[in-house]
Order: sequence, then structure tokens, then C-alpha cells
Amino acid sequence: MATTRQAHTVWEGNLIEGKGVVSLDSSGIGEYPVSWPARSEQANGKTSPEELIAAAHSSCFSMALSHGLAGAGTPPTKLETKADVTFQPGTGITGVHLTVVGEVPGLDEEAFVKAAEDAKANCPVSQALSGTTITLSASLA
Repeated sequence: MATTRQAHTVWEGNLIEGKGVVSLDSSGIGEYPVSWPARSEQANGKTSPEELIAAAHSSCFSMALSHGLAGAGTPPTKLETKADVTFQPGTGITGVHLTVVGEVPGLDEEAFVKAAEDAKANCPVSQALSGTTITLSASLA
């Protein structure tokens, strides 16, 4: 069954001096301020599209990796995934780097890296970002 999730943003003003608030409507878990300086300079307590993409990618990748490992008979005890999304003003998103450290009883490093590469290639967010360079560092704890 397909699902659809919603978020919306209310923006006031021009790009440089304006500001907005993004609301996570489906979950109702919050509203988060956004601004151009928070996107192109320091976050200063605000979020950005890139941070939201990083959250989506790290969680999707973790789910895909967990599913793949469990399907291979080696379910993880813990996966800790970080996504670094790089934004270059004037160019756009220039890359995503995923870093995952896993606790997977009965699995060696080589098999873990292979499973992580598969998850990177096949998680839905990676596929949605296929026009962006996605790199990966994977290791066991």
C-alpha cells in the first residue's frame, strides 16, 4: 500500500532577508524555522532543506540496511548512521556522504560493507537522489 507524507513551508520576504517555517504535517511533531543564512552559512538554531534531506537519508538507509542484514540471517543489534549533505550556494547539493557503524553479531567487516553498499544503492532516498554523488564509509563497531 502506498503512503503519502506531507510537510509545508510558509515563507515571508525575499531569499536573503526572508524567513520561513517548515511544518511536518503528517506526524505533527513540529515546526522548524528556516532561512537562507541557516542554509548557506551557520545553522544558528534553524534547519535547512539539506538537514532535512540528511535526516531522511540517514533513516531510510538505516532501515534498508537493517532489512537487508536481517534477510541475510544476520540482524543488526545497532546501526548508527550519519548523513552529511553538502550544499554549495550557486551550485546546489554537491554530494551526500553516509557514515554507518554497525553492531552485527556473526558478520565480518567485508560482508557488512557489502550489505551497506547494497543499502546505499537501493534505499528509496538514495534512488530519489540518484543525480547526486553519494559516498559511503561503513565499519563494524
